[in-house]
Amino acid sequence: MARRVVLATNAFPAPLRGVRRRVLPIWDHVLVTEPLSAAAWESLGWRDRQGVTDSHNLFHYFRPTPDGRVLWGGGAPEYFFGGRTAARFADRPGTHRRLATRFFATFPQLEGTRFTHRWGGPIDATTRSTPVFGTACDGRIGYAAGFTGLGVAASRFGAQVVLDLLAGAETRRTRSALVRTRPLPYPPEPLRWPLVRLTHRALDRADTTAGRRGAWLRWLDRHGIGLGS
Repeated sequence: MARRVVLATNAFPAPLRGVRRRVLPIWDHVLVTEPLSAAAWESLGWRDRQGVTDSHNLFHYFRPTPDGRVLWGGGAPEYFFGGRTAARFADRPGTHRRLATRFFATFPQLEGTRFTHRWGGPIDATTRSTPVFGTACDGRIGYAAGFTGLGVAASRFGAQVVLDLLAGAETRRTRSALVRTRPLPYPPEPLRWPLVRLTHRALDRADTTAGRRGAWLRWLDRHGIGLGS
């Protein structure tokens, strides 16, 4: 039997209530086009083929693939009541149609291009878009969660933090404000679902009004609360 355990549940429900209260599973969905012709790539002027993220609150990200396709995702995050993470939520025809509409609004010269792949997955969001770290059960369980879609590199740091915490070691990592402080918890259901919906609508409205943030978003800003896309 292991004397110490590291929880790495990401967006999926953790067995610790304190972690579940601070991590929101937000679903992100993606489309991938068929391979584009040389003429289509020329029409885009995307010669260096960088990965790109726009500056919307509910942002899109897009990048070329090695076989000449465009991956297009983001922009329409979804939260399901109770934080559900069942595999069936990966295929959302309505969400994927909205993604396609925004793709062609961004790249009208590609009108008529087919999408050959689509999927989705949950992202572990916190109220400050940074992870939450800690221990439980008299220091026998350590956890790091809430990387908010940026966990490829940050989860390595998170693992080192958790190992430090489980060892009871005071290090530069454990002394950092990122580790010593925690994001505010989300409200419990049934309040959580309508408040997340309200926030998403407010962020979408700000994106369509030149970034003007309404009263609800200004209140969240004053309290240091955000919601990742």
